[in-house]
Amino acid sequence: MPIASGGSVPAPADPVRRAGGMRWADLRTRALSAVALMLPTLFCLWYGAWWWAGLIAIAVAGLAIEWVALCGCRPASPAGVAIPALVLAAEAAAVLHLELPGLGLLAAGFLLVWWLARRPSLAAGIPYLGVAALALYWLRGDGEAGRANMLFVLLVVWASDIGAYAAGRLIGGPKLAPRVSPSKTWAGAAGGLLAAMAVGAAAAEVLHGGSLVRILPIAAGVGIAAQLGDLLESAVKRHYGVKDSGRLIPGHGGLLDRLDGLLTAAPAAAAVAIVAGHGLVLWQ
Repeated sequence: MPIASGGSVPAPADPVRRAGGMRWADLRTRALSAVALMLPTLFCLWYGAWWWAGLIAIAVAGLAIEWVALCGCRPASPAGVAIPALVLAAEAAAVLHLELPGLGLLAAGFLLVWWLARRPSLAAGIPYLGVAALALYWLRGDGEAGRANMLFVLLVVWASDIGAYAAGRLIGGPKLAPRVSPSKTWAGAAGGLLAAMAVGAAAAEVLHGGSLVRILPIAAGVGIAAQLGDLLESAVKRHYGVKDSGRLIPGHGGLLDRLDGLLTAAPAAAAVAIVAGHGLVLWQ
């Protein structure tokens, strides 16, 4: 085709630049959503007591409803009603300092829902969410040490998530578990672990101080637990053939998509806190 005098043909889009733009296309939405969730979380964490209990109740109720829908169960069915009720009852047990009865309730509830629905995968949501609810409240309930411990866990989980996202997008490379989550890479896992350790060390130093010999392994353990939680939720979604657990949070998906790492990191941190002792920070 002839070109008019003074005209020009626009250069074709650079495929590398276009791919780079697509790679970060969701960054702004993800960041805004994350900040919108972080601010009330930090507020409730700081003031503790009923603020923290209320936040956990809202979160675990939403998580349980998402789990029921993800598993293809009707919310109005006996099992669909039992799962949110049982995880909320477990948190209530933690509020009343009845953690061991709460764990027993979760075990009984798991068997009950398995019997009602004949679906162990559906019933697994009860210990999965209920133990996390117990751990989240119990961790924060340990006075000033509880505030420091819970803030440490949140910062490490958030750092792991951000580090994995950034390293995975920047570096790419071999897939971590392609059958479970095709988008996750070994570079992302390494980036998440390094970020968790760096932020954990900084947070511990600001909150209480301590030896890196103790801080770094605990931060690494919490970070690894968070990444395993992410992989677990990806495996569940792959099993049920869905991309996201919901559409509640722009850029992230559902509550399960956003909180999957915390659901496994909190029980891991609670186990460390039990070993460390009452009234002490995790890394003391």
